[in-house]
Amino acid sequence: MLNSGSMRRILGFNRTGVSASKSDIWLLGICYRISQEGENALDPTHSEGFAAFVEDFSSLIWITYRKGFAPIGDTKYSSDVYWGCMLRSSQMLVAQAYLFHKFGRSWRKSPHMPLDQSYVEILHLFGDAEDSPFSIHNLLQAGKSYGLDPGSWVGPYAMCRTWESLVRNKKEETNNGLLTSLMAIYVVSGDEDGERGGAPVLCIEDISKHCFDFSGGQDDWVPILLLVPLVLGLEKVNPRYLPLLSATFTFPQSLGVLGGKPGASTYMVGVQDEKAFYLDPHEVQQVVQIKRDSVDIDTSSYHCNVVRHIPLDSIDSSLAIGFYCRDKSDFDDFCLRASELINQSNGAPLFTITETHSSQTPANYRANSPRSEGFDSIDNVQNEEVENSVQDDEWQLL
Repeated sequence: MLNSGSMRRILGFNRTGVSASKSDIWLLGICYRISQEGENALDPTHSEGFAAFVEDFSSLIWITYRKGFAPIGDTKYSSDVYWGCMLRSSQMLVAQAYLFHKFGRSWRKSPHMPLDQSYVEILHLFGDAEDSPFSIHNLLQAGKSYGLDPGSWVGPYAMCRTWESLVRNKKEETNNGLLTSLMAIYVVSGDEDGERGGAPVLCIEDISKHCFDFSGGQDDWVPILLLVPLVLGLEKVNPRYLPLLSATFTFPQSLGVLGGKPGASTYMVGVQDEKAFYLDPHEVQQVVQIKRDSVDIDTSSYHCNVVRHIPLDSIDSSLAIGFYCRDKSDFDDFCLRASELINQSNGAPLFTITETHSSQTPANYRANSPRSEGFDSIDNVQNEEVENSVQDDEWQLL
């Protein structure tokens, strides 16, 4: 469990030891400027940028171990404690995609406003019961052919393929609400088993066909969640990939990374200097019954008030990156940014892009598209390492 480390309170007593970095924070495509002038300049946690980061981070959907749900299938498992962290991490990534799809990236949860019906519907999708389309129960059922089994740990590749299968299956059902039919999921992978390493190939022709088929032939394009499972080293990530990985958090389409330490998955959502901020699924909470038409439920357990970070160079090399593209224009912008990243990779990209299977050369978005404003190169994203950084540091938000 990634709960080790000291607790720091950001907006209260005992701020001693809080990271003094004034570097920008990138959180799922949004940049928060931490540096400031004036009498509080020595304490970056007093900056307006840091406060905005805190509000954004605590608005993300947090999904953790639960206990007390109905047994999974024919088993006696009524809790996923100690084995469900990858499933929970993946639920968080997909939940952000639905949140951004419905409300846009600027949405923030307000403690003073009534619950929005669509927000409750999204939480219901990921509830802990068979009638919730993306529940742990349904994930395990959809992932049987990929080795998913109650009580067993699963890797990022099998998890990505499971989501692709589950969404396709639920798309064919008509009683699960509008949300389940609005977004396709596509796994970018270079081979059948996904565990051989190397750079996966994102084939634009395949994704276009996938969108058309998903819409039943009604539309040329649909909103799509791209999942890119990767193996970037033997045990830890090869250092040459770290700046590339950091740069993906600057993409407006960023949905973060499924990863963490070996055997302990987390959901990484942002970066600053050489560390990654993450939401931790390893907290055990009682199950919450969420119905689609409920508006008077307590959703506090689905939002995290603790900011944790982990050194990027300590994460497991087996991980998966997520990107959400709202429409074709957004996808084209993603391809432009990814092409820029490939050009800066010194021959070792995270993934490559091609127009068709018969293409002998990568798709050249630099030549076909205007450079998007606000894109940060690797050199701008990769900052100097923070001295005396503390692993798995935690800050309490009051």
